[in-house]
Amino acid sequence: MNDAAILLVDDEQAILQLLETVLRKEGFLTIDKVKSAEEALAACERKGYDVIVLDVTLPNMSGIEACPFIRRLTEAPILFLSARTTDFDKLTGFAVGGDDYVTKPFNPLEIVARIKSLLRRSGKAAPVAAAPATGIIDFGRFQVHEAAAELRVEGKDVPCPSLVFQLLLFLCKNPNRVFTKSELYERVWGENSLSDDNTIMVHIHRIRERIEPDPAEPVYLVNVRGLGYKLVKKEPPHER
Repeated sequence: MNDAAILLVDDEQAILQLLETVLRKEGFLTIDKVKSAEEALAACERKGYDVIVLDVTLPNMSGIEACPFIRRLTEAPILFLSARTTDFDKLTGFAVGGDDYVTKPFNPLEIVARIKSLLRRSGKAAPVAAAPATGIIDFGRFQVHEAAAELRVEGKDVPCPSLVFQLLLFLCKNPNRVFTKSELYERVWGENSLSDDNTIMVHIHRIRERIEPDPAEPVYLVNVRGLGYKLVKKEPPHER
């Protein structure tokens, strides 16, 4: 049994019914279904959701167009469904606030697996063997409060979507170490077989927008050419 609240948004009744049936078989009890972006926005205003499955092609307003408005109402992970398969389409989905992207036609069990992964990453599912929170990780300009899942930059609270926070937290716990994109995906998303370079690139960009003085010239989260990314933490000077 899973008490996570899920919102399904698709204009095809058959897809809504299929996903609801499979999710209920997997123990999910709170499932709402709507057929348009306008209905999705209204639902998010009325109720809090833990995951939103959002079709890209919707009448009147597309899922891509609706996503930024949904983001103003909730930080719930958003899983896009789309018949569009190009890297540009996927990158656009991530850029507007999506957390995952699955192309049609799809195996409904894959959707369930992706939803469970998003719930784990956002802390809405019980961890199998979670390590105790370590408190506050201080990088000078910014601090990550692990137990409270909060990011503070120059003394101000900065909103941080769940997967962006999880990636930042992982890097903060492993400062000055280079990780490839595939390593980051496996460590944070936990699914090496579903690795997507675009996912990592977009989430790296989202972190830089929050912690860097100038995201275009990063000094904390830097790219090591040909190898990957590392989060730089400078040690305080030793007193003589």
